[in-house]
Amino acid sequence: MQQTTGVVTRKGQITIPAEVRRALGLKEGDRVSMVFEGNVLKVEPAVSWVERTKGIFKHAGPPLTPEQEDEAIGRAILQDWEETETRMA
Repeated sequence: MQQTTGVVTRKGQITIPAEVRRALGLKEGDRVSMVFEGNVLKVEPAVSWVERTKGIFKHAGPPLTPEQEDEAIGRAILQDWEETETRMA
């Protein structure tokens, strides 16, 4: 594990060091996800809904009905919420 430090500004901002940004593949304007675990703040690249749902409708067989599409989207949203709640607990 590599450790680095930063300074919190008056506005509560910190700079993510260049070596960490490179390791995470972050560039200017990217969003990050922050998860608190005890005294630890975990920072990771945020994944867009487009990326998270890419390919969810791929399956063998006939095309999905609108109702089946709605159900698949609902399952994806619920799964994301459950994962977020688990990380925050």
